[in-house]
Amino acid sequence: MTSLDVRARRFPPGPPRSQAMRMLRVMNRDRLGMMTDAAAQYGDAVRIPVGPKWLYFFNHPDHAKHVLADNAGAYHKGIGLVHARRALGDGLLTSEGDLWRKQRKVIQPAFQNRRIVQQAGVIATEAAALVDRLRAGAAGGPVDVVREMTGLTLGVLGAALMDTNLRAFANVDASFAAVQEQAMFELATLGSVPMFLPLPHQLRFRKAKRELQGIVSQLVAERGADVEGRDDVLSRLILSVAQESDPRVAKQRLNDELVTLLLAGHETTASTLSWSLYLIDAHPEIRERLHEEAVAVLGDRLPVADDLHRLQYTHMVIEEVMRLYPPVWILPRAAQSADEIGGYHVPSGADVLICPFTMHRHPDFWPDPLRFDPSRFDPAAVNDRPRYAYLPFGAGPRFCVGNHLGMMEAVLVLATLMRDLELRLLPGREVVPEPMMSLRIRGGLPMTVHDAKS
Repeated sequence: MTSLDVRARRFPPGPPRSQAMRMLRVMNRDRLGMMTDAAAQYGDAVRIPVGPKWLYFFNHPDHAKHVLADNAGAYHKGIGLVHARRALGDGLLTSEGDLWRKQRKVIQPAFQNRRIVQQAGVIATEAAALVDRLRAGAAGGPVDVVREMTGLTLGVLGAALMDTNLRAFANVDASFAAVQEQAMFELATLGSVPMFLPLPHQLRFRKAKRELQGIVSQLVAERGADVEGRDDVLSRLILSVAQESDPRVAKQRLNDELVTLLLAGHETTASTLSWSLYLIDAHPEIRERLHEEAVAVLGDRLPVADDLHRLQYTHMVIEEVMRLYPPVWILPRAAQSADEIGGYHVPSGADVLICPFTMHRHPDFWPDPLRFDPSRFDPAAVNDRPRYAYLPFGAGPRFCVGNHLGMMEAVLVLATLMRDLELRLLPGREVVPEPMMSLRIRGGLPMTVHDAKS
């Protein structure tokens, strides 16, 4: 390539290279702010210097379609998830190529619509038990909604997908918090800090990794050889790795895939439900409409799968919650070859970022984007919003395999809660998003519990 060809390349605008160390500190301190400010200042395509790297941030639906769907084969999982591999191993979330396709093929049948619909009873039972726990816990003062939603989604994950009781593992959420902390540290330091250094969070991570490996070993031991003819994910994974010729490889694969499933299978829905209760409390008129719909549809019975299409407003609320606080806030990719996105050159090996958090708040596609307005998702409303302006479950070949289960769980649980209870945020409590591997609420969400007004 001639020097003229090099000069002809058009790169996205952004901060100068001299800002690289400052931007690295900003990414470590305020990742959401960094992405939001970059989009506001420079537009839909931004090149951000971070330490020794350039990050290519694209924030238009056409860009997302190109990277995630049309040209998905040219992009592998990128910064953050690559570094998360040291924390999570090569599970479905971080693997690539033939290994990823093999893993997806193994677990896909467990997420077929026919099987997922059959899990509505599990969700309903867990939701009713949650209402009872919240009422009982209210006598002792505020309850941490994030902790409760995590317990609920772990219960659903265990019963619906693994045919086991995950509630027996009380420390699993603390373990995953340590894993996410480590993964985000890897992102912020670009994987440059050796794992052997005895930093406090790395010590927590090592402990958490041992605990998660112990949980996996116990789950596998309890299932034993009783896997033939069973269609749950745990049994399917055990059968799959049994085909490995090297027992060490089989054990590592099973560990990686189960740890990833345990994390991805509960964290995102717990986050969505937590943000839902926070936003609903701030909008009493929405809470009242949710309550009226739940009473009209459910009466005094548990929800069933057929209620999903009748709980239309509840569905709209969940979709709007995921717009403002998408459970997966960033979709990092690494370009495997040189490409062009939106007229801008992307070099081979470049770190490319698609950010649902900023895309979902893009003023060109979402009028008054910071307003919580479930009517945006009214199926009767006409809108010309591009398909890729809304990415709560990703897009393309790596579209979230658990999207139907997650949506059914969120809708049925929220309807049950809104029928029976009112949850109110403690006065003066500041609620701050924490962009880890999912978009969590920092420090939990203490709320008081009250019976819903009839």
